[in-house]
Amino acid sequence: MSDITVIEEAAAGATPEPDVPPHMRPLAGTALVLGTLALSLATFMNVLDTSIANVSLPAIAGDLGVSSSQGTWVITSFAVANAIAVPLTGFVTQRFGAVKVFVTSILLFTLFSFLCGQATSLGVLILFRVLQGASAGPMIPLSQTLLLSSYSPKRAGTALAMWSMTTLVAPITGPLLGGWITDNISWPWIFYINVPVGMICAGVTLTLYRERETPTRKLPIDWTGLGLLVVWVGALQIMLDKGQELDWFSSRTIVALAVAAFVGFVLFLIWELHDEHPVVDLSLFRIPNFTIGTIMLALAYGMFFGSLVLLPLWLQEFVGYTATNAGEVLAWVGLFALAMSPVIGRYVQVVDTRWLTTISFAVFALVFWMRSRFTIGDTYWEYSLPTVVQGIATAMFFIPLLAIILGGLQPHRIPAASGLSNFARITAGSFGTSIYTTWWVDRATLHHAQLVAHIYQGNPAADAALHLAQGLGLAHQQALGLLDGLIQQQAYTIAVDEMFRLSAWLFLGLIVLVWLVRPTHGAAAVDASAAH
Repeated sequence: MSDITVIEEAAAGATPEPDVPPHMRPLAGTALVLGTLALSLATFMNVLDTSIANVSLPAIAGDLGVSSSQGTWVITSFAVANAIAVPLTGFVTQRFGAVKVFVTSILLFTLFSFLCGQATSLGVLILFRVLQGASAGPMIPLSQTLLLSSYSPKRAGTALAMWSMTTLVAPITGPLLGGWITDNISWPWIFYINVPVGMICAGVTLTLYRERETPTRKLPIDWTGLGLLVVWVGALQIMLDKGQELDWFSSRTIVALAVAAFVGFVLFLIWELHDEHPVVDLSLFRIPNFTIGTIMLALAYGMFFGSLVLLPLWLQEFVGYTATNAGEVLAWVGLFALAMSPVIGRYVQVVDTRWLTTISFAVFALVFWMRSRFTIGDTYWEYSLPTVVQGIATAMFFIPLLAIILGGLQPHRIPAASGLSNFARITAGSFGTSIYTTWWVDRATLHHAQLVAHIYQGNPAADAALHLAQGLGLAHQQALGLLDGLIQQQAYTIAVDEMFRLSAWLFLGLIVLVWLVRPTHGAAAVDASAAH
């Protein structure tokens, strides 16, 4: 069944509720199709920008004259700003209305996307990525809210299925599209493509939804809580990003950032637990299913997104892949993810979500174990096969965890719970990127030193390699440089395999947490999301 058929059936079955004002009744026909496409496309554009730069990092770093590890700030700056902005969605929506906030968010996101493409230095690019991420904060939760208002309550599951497809397709399309654009045009166009898409989404949304504005009321904003949130998240992220460059805690800057993150976090907890209108409702962590579910979501997404950055970096820098080839390797996750998602969405309501989550984590562990056996000489399909299998895990990842996190919550607590769990997920993805790339470089440095220790005059293998290189016309120093490059290649390959092996064990460990939660079914998630 095609997406358009699903939409048309939803439109045909959308019977208006008698107590709902005419202008707020579910959409139908062409309006429903256009509304669904515009809202889903806005979500797609947002999620796309979290991964489209992954395979472009070497090109961006080279063009701006920085290292690849410094280039990861292009990804983490967006993610951190986006994570901090998400908890504010409820406040700004109640203050200004969902439609105004959503359209404004799209327009600002579009503007800063254009300015990202205009950046001529890493500092300027990071500045506009921060603004882009902050403006994108309300887009995902509000697109879901407006989409659900477009369908009748009994069709909420269909609406969520349509919306969820964009969150699956975007991370898959991002590396592939980013790689093709980088190789065939230039990296600024990974940001420029948002401009026409954003203008269309904003125009269609404003046309269809301007008469469907949500009620507004003035609420005090927790400026102190927000400030502390920015301090501790920002300090921790900068510490993770700059740690390796500054030699960690031997640097006063790193020590200061660590102290700022710790003190800011403690003060944030104390303030939010006692403020009358907290920016983050921490009382949700008193609910076991929410707490364990959010921990699982954050840890799993952190490992997933960290590998999404690490794999293309290794393929391009040490295997010789182009950005397009690296993007193709990652894109194969869509084969099973897109095929299985409608099936999972259909039957998740009658299945214990703990089993689905267990299968997802087990398959993720298998995928990372397969990647931990990568070598420099593997073929394209040997690199791609684990990504194909990963599609199975991805299809069963988000919906069951959503049921665990939101299932059983009172309707009025759903927005805060959704915002807090999304904050944890996005922040974990950003931290995962920094941790993975930092540990990768540290382990590679260690392995390089260990391998070099075996290279000395009189070693048969080393002498044979040097004689072979000199036989090709290289001078002695050139031959040594070639040999060091080969050692560097092997050191980083051993290190990347170690990172994937660690991830496999961690995913197996997460399965233990799955069975600490109370059983839930997918229906709970759908009902909860509909309330949102």
